[in-house]
Order: sequence, then C-alpha cells, then structure tokens
Amino acid sequence: MQPRTVAVLFLGHLVTDINQGALPALLPFLIAEYHLSYTAAAFIIFASNVASSVVQPMFGHLADRVSTPWLMPAGIVLAGMGLAGTGIVTHYTGVLVSVMLSGIGVAAFHPQGAQYVNRVSGEGKATAMSFFGVGGTLGFAIGPGLVTAVLLHWGVKGAALMVIPASIMAGVLAWCLASAPKVGDSSKHRDVLGTTGKAGDAWGPFARLTGAVVARSILFYGFNTFVPLYWIHVLHGSKAAGALALTVFALASVVGNLLGGRLADRFGYSRITAAGFCALIPLIPAFVEVTSEAGALAVLMLIGMALWTTYSPTIILGQQYLPNHIGLSSGVTLGIATTLGGVTTPLLGQVADHFGLWVALASMGVVPILATGLAVTLPRPDRAHIHFPSNA
Repeated sequence: MQPRTVAVLFLGHLVTDINQGALPALLPFLIAEYHLSYTAAAFIIFASNVASSVVQPMFGHLADRVSTPWLMPAGIVLAGMGLAGTGIVTHYTGVLVSVMLSGIGVAAFHPQGAQYVNRVSGEGKATAMSFFGVGGTLGFAIGPGLVTAVLLHWGVKGAALMVIPASIMAGVLAWCLASAPKVGDSSKHRDVLGTTGKAGDAWGPFARLTGAVVARSILFYGFNTFVPLYWIHVLHGSKAAGALALTVFALASVVGNLLGGRLADRFGYSRITAAGFCALIPLIPAFVEVTSEAGALAVLMLIGMALWTTYSPTIILGQQYLPNHIGLSSGVTLGIATTLGGVTTPLLGQVADHFGLWVALASMGVVPILATGLAVTLPRPDRAHIHFPSNA
C-alpha cells in the first residue's frame, strides 16, 4: 500500500464532495435571491446530477482503457469553479450552467479516484476504499456548514470563494501523483476473488446492485436537499439549524461508513448491504412523525448511519462482480447510480409544492423497502462468477 497517496486521495475526495455537499445548503439563499419555487430549487440539484450522470460512465470506461490520473486534479478544479460560478452569475439559467459544470468535475474525479485507490492499496483494498469513502462523506459534512458561514457573511456572491480550496487541493494532488511510485495497471484481468484463472463479469448481480445503489441515492438526495427546508418550514428552525442538521447527517454517515466496512469484512458485503437498507424501513416514518428539532436530529443521525453502512460494501461488491471493468464499476457505484437520485428531486419538489414538505419526505418511506428487496438477492462474489482457465 502507498499510504501517502491514499491519504491525498482521501483529501481529494473530501474537497471534491465539499462542492456536492454545499449545493443543498445553497438552496435557501438561492430561493431568497431568485424567488424560486421548491420545484425550481430542486431542479438545481437535478441539473448538477444529470450532468454528472451522463458523463460518469464515459469517465469510468476511460479509466479502464487508459491511465488518466490527471483527470482527478482537473475534476477537483472544475467542481470548485462550477460551485463558485453560482455566486458570480446574475440569473437562474447561469446557476444551472454553473452547477452542471460542477457536476462534470465531480464525475471526472470519482471513477479514476476509486480505480487508483484499488491500484495503490495492495492487499488492504477494503480498508483503503473505506478510508477513501470517508473522505467524500466528510466533504458532504463540511460543505453545508462552510458554504452557509460564507454566504451568511458575504451573501450569495460569497460562493465564488469556494474555488480556493479546490484549486489548492488540485495542486497538492497533482504534485503527489507526479512524485508517487509507479504501480502496474491492475484494472485488467485481475483475480479479485483469489481464485486461479480469470473471473468473468457477473452483470446480473451487478445490475441488481446498481438498482440498490440508485435507491440509496434517492434517499440521500431527498434528505440532503429537503432537510434544510424541512427544518425551516416544518420544524420552524433557523437556516443555521438546517445547515447543522445536514452536517450532523453527514457526520453520522462517516460513522456508518466506517462501521459498515468493518462489519462487511466480518459478516460479508451482501449481508451488511441488506441489513443497512432493512434498518431504514422504520426510521423514515419515525423521522416525519417527530415534531421536535432534537428528536428529528436524533432520528436523522440513525438514518445517516444506516444509509451509509452500505457504502463501502456496495463499492467493493461492484468491483468484485466486474473484475475486468473496475473503472466502469467504480463509475457506476460511485458515480451514475449515486447521482441518479438527484434526478428524482424535482419530482419530490413538485410533491412538496402541492402537498407540503412533510408529504414529500414521508413518500420516500417506500424506497428502502425496494432497496432491501434488491439487496437480499445479491450473491457472494465467489458464487456470482463464471471462471475461465488461466490459459483461456
């Protein structure tokens, strides 16, 4: 393992996802600035995630074919520049273009980053991937508080300052990649299952895994987008309290991520994935029934933990189901499936506009049921593959 490289990739993931985490916390300010409806506000999240989802498979496929580590620092810079653009433009269309550019930057970083972690982590792939994942989760945790503090002081135009951490981190990552020891490309014909010969790709289980990850994404973006607004308009809290709730949600996700990785190593990736989704089934109804800020915050913490116990197991399962397409798998499980949840936010926004925020969040209660149904069908990787002889 190359600990320094993994640590820098952790920080790169953190800074990249600061931009994703900050976007929902921008919505109350953008609503006030441009007099937006909930649907129009949710469409900002939609635009960012559609842009990211469309190009994510291409970046993942490129990572399988060609070593392009320069995409990582370039993606970080573009993600920061796009978010900064929301503070520079003067109209709603400009905001949409800016967040789409940010989404493309995020898409450029994730598949190459996950594949590079796989390449430099040696025997400790699960540990390294979990550490890499925590970087992104911490970015989501830091983003809301950071952007809220900046915008409360400087207004919407203060978002332009978000390009500073992205530029610094891109420079550090570029220097680290240039000076890091070279490693062989492990993305092709690797024996991820410890068997002799070459493992064929298990596309059926991978498709079901992707469906479960999409379901997780719907839950994540639903809560991440509407929790600040729910806090203000349903629980009658402040903007700062709404941002704090997002931060607590993300910090709980860090605990869930680390816990999920450890439990998955002990009990199996597919089992912990199913258990995490199953735990969510009673938690979402509990959240919308609580009427106090303290109670809602406590349930939100449990939702964050349960939701993200599935994070590391699903990434590793995806890579093991597609051992010959590690980059593509990472692009899907870290990228397109993760961002597709943002596509549903305008639908939730329409529900909120017509029936209220309470109904919008309550309606997500069916999603973990569907996710659990998919997760319980996922086989162990060593039972999912067709194995070819080593001379095949």
